[in-house]
Amino acid sequence: MDLTHTPWWKGAVVYQVYPRSFADANGDGVGDLTGLMRQLDHIAKLGADAIWLSPFYRSPMADAGYDISDHCDVDPLFGSLEDADNLIREVHARDMKLLIDFVPNHTSDQHPWFIESRSARCSPKRDWYIWRDQPNDWRAALGAGSAWTWDETTQQYYLHLFLPQQPDLNWRNTEVVAAMHRVLQFWLDRGVDGFRIDVAHCTGKDPTFADHPRCLAGEPLSDFNDQPYSHEVLRGIRKLVESYPGDRVLVGEVNIRATSSVVQYYGAGDELHMSFNFPPLDAPWDPVLFRTCVREVEALLRPAEAWPTWVLSNHDNERHRTRYDGSMRRARASAVLLLTLRGTPFLYQGEELGLENAEVGHDQRVDPGGRDGCRAPLPWEYDAPHGWHGVPPWLPFPPDANELSVERQERQPDSMLQLYRELLRLRRASPALRWGSWQELDSPPEVLAWRREHEGDVRTVCVNFADEPRELVLEGAWRVALSSRPDGAGHRFDGRLAPEQALLLEPLAL
Repeated sequence: MDLTHTPWWKGAVVYQVYPRSFADANGDGVGDLTGLMRQLDHIAKLGADAIWLSPFYRSPMADAGYDISDHCDVDPLFGSLEDADNLIREVHARDMKLLIDFVPNHTSDQHPWFIESRSARCSPKRDWYIWRDQPNDWRAALGAGSAWTWDETTQQYYLHLFLPQQPDLNWRNTEVVAAMHRVLQFWLDRGVDGFRIDVAHCTGKDPTFADHPRCLAGEPLSDFNDQPYSHEVLRGIRKLVESYPGDRVLVGEVNIRATSSVVQYYGAGDELHMSFNFPPLDAPWDPVLFRTCVREVEALLRPAEAWPTWVLSNHDNERHRTRYDGSMRRARASAVLLLTLRGTPFLYQGEELGLENAEVGHDQRVDPGGRDGCRAPLPWEYDAPHGWHGVPPWLPFPPDANELSVERQERQPDSMLQLYRELLRLRRASPALRWGSWQELDSPPEVLAWRREHEGDVRTVCVNFADEPRELVLEGAWRVALSSRPDGAGHRFDGRLAPEQALLLEPLAL
């Protein structure tokens, strides 16, 4: 790889902030932009290069801010537009980048565009959304039932691949394209460094509106909608973003559980810069699944010159420690795995603390899709209320909030937080880990091992998925630069791997 023109995001680690649950500055129980600004040093000290910030726009909050009523303003729950400007400035002052969510598929039903669209069939914005006299069999996500809702005023159905409060935009209307491009320009002009595009594959609806076989089983169309026109939408967005300086980046949520389909959204280098690959978000602690996933990514993305992403948790999926049966040992080993594969890793807030999903009672649930457990607030301080002073937070804290708090782990040299900091430090110092090639090494079935190399810098990584020790034979002499277990770093690698241990190795000078 020629690093002369390598964009920043290829060597970056991105940290996802879910603002409702990150840090609360005004004591109302909901995280906000000022709270995030006060804790930016935590992210900078961790070693992240960029922040992806989930929606903070004006919204009735039917779907936690993904139902947007004004794309160019901040919801008072999170602060003000001035706070957003200050945040952009403060992130850049710490030599980090800021990505924000762009939600192109739908708006809120309280958005002025939709209010006008549903006012009359002759409305100038009628065609900004998708209206039909008769519904088809398409099903909506989040348990919303039919993807069509009857509008009494105009006696037609409108389409929503998600909640009825989230009507879908018609991207085949050139006025919609222009209006949404102005949204992108609004934030690019304010200095954001890129966008994570929500359900990037959903904008190009099937123009025939044919019934879909999978809908007969009650499955939502939103997770497998895959139409050619979506690529045209993305090419237009890419062209706009690339008219700005500074390697602005597009990261797509292409929620199709097939890497062969996801790679198509990179286009010919003219659509997404990166796209999330979802199999690791579904996977339990299993060497076969991870080996298959990594091999598939390398086989499909490398020939297309598409840059991979790696992610184990986010705001829509169960935290990976919970998927790994609550094992901290597995969570520590997976941190080494995540941060040493070829590609750009995305960390979800709280991964660096080893958090699990919170237990959320029925009467405490907020999310219509049942995703509250992974959205629990971060514990900053050891004692309750863990840095959330004022009204109790909008969701309960995750288990072991005292012991897993930032304050507690700051004082423990062998904590998960310190492991992540050391991992990110070693990654930043190694060209091999940031940009290097990936080569799988021979290993026992329960062990994944690979070599990373760039212009003479070489690292080897081995991950033992077994709950028993395993032996690994490597050519050459190697030193343990980092172990996922609290002990073991600094000595010569003797070929032995402890149960569920991951090692980062560097060549041993003889």
